[in-house]
Amino acid sequence: MSKREEYEKKAEELVMPLVEENKFELVDVEYVKEGSNWYLRYYIDKEGGITVDDCEIISRALSDKLDEKDFIEDAYILEVSSPGLGRPLKKPKDFERSIGKEVEIKLYKAINRQKDFEGTLIGYDDDVVTISVDGDNITFNRSDIALVRLAFEF
Repeated sequence: MSKREEYEKKAEELVMPLVEENKFELVDVEYVKEGSNWYLRYYIDKEGGITVDDCEIISRALSDKLDEKDFIEDAYILEVSSPGLGRPLKKPKDFERSIGKEVEIKLYKAINRQKDFEGTLIGYDDDVVTISVDGDNITFNRSDIALVRLAFEF
């Protein structure tokens, strides 16, 4: 397990009691470097959407717990936010609730000169994701997928 994965796992374990206590859903945790700064990001959600006040509740409580446990060696910026409209589908529950909905799939490498696909999510498992595009089913290996997210129109 990489240091990044270890930090994300510990960070997730630390926040779960706070998330459950407030009846929120933890969508994702990521520890990433952008420019010269490290970020520890928590994405939370709830029925009806998350508010700034909800994020502040988790952020304040979490900041104290992170200071107490102090398991991350580098200096970092803590962020707690909504996953937003372009939220990626990562966990089985994300895929399950998105069955029958329009999704976008972005691949690492093109298939027949195409890297971006959009269709109705009809199936998934640990190895593959299947969408329906104009009545045809297309199955992608999960290892080939850079991103899966709900499609949205403006």
